[in-house]
Amino acid sequence: MIQIKRINPAHPLYAQETALRERVLLSQAGFDFPAFAKAYPYEDAAEHFVAVTIDSHAGDPVERVLGTAMLIPNNPTPGLGKVTQVAVDAQRQGEGIGRRLMVTIESRAFGELGLSEVFCHAQNTAEGFYSNLGWETQGDEFVEAGIPHYRMSIKAPPQTPET
Repeated sequence: MIQIKRINPAHPLYAQETALRERVLLSQAGFDFPAFAKAYPYEDAAEHFVAVTIDSHAGDPVERVLGTAMLIPNNPTPGLGKVTQVAVDAQRQGEGIGRRLMVTIESRAFGELGLSEVFCHAQNTAEGFYSNLGWETQGDEFVEAGIPHYRMSIKAPPQTPET
């Protein structure tokens, strides 16, 4: 069973989160985690979400991080949120883990924080993933960290008046 948890850099699962991000995302851009954190200093401002499972093969049950995503609320302006560092363990991709992480982030952003829009810089290979979730591509392809990306976003669902 997979559970989505919100953590912070002081949480015991944070080391697994950063290791997964380094393995799946950062190494292909030429970063290790310390270099990334120095170049992009938003770890403490971001809300960290992890998908975890219980691994009990080695005796005592241990939580294992399978996926991660981060939300930076009110970035770059109030009402907007930036999603970044979305990664799922290569062996577990295609199981809906990324979808569950994004649904959790959208619920947090729109339902709890009241943001009006959330955006990300999606690697061009992930454009279909976000499109399937209802996100829209905005503008032309651009290069970030040496990798082609698209800006993609989703707006908050319309509010229905309470009766």
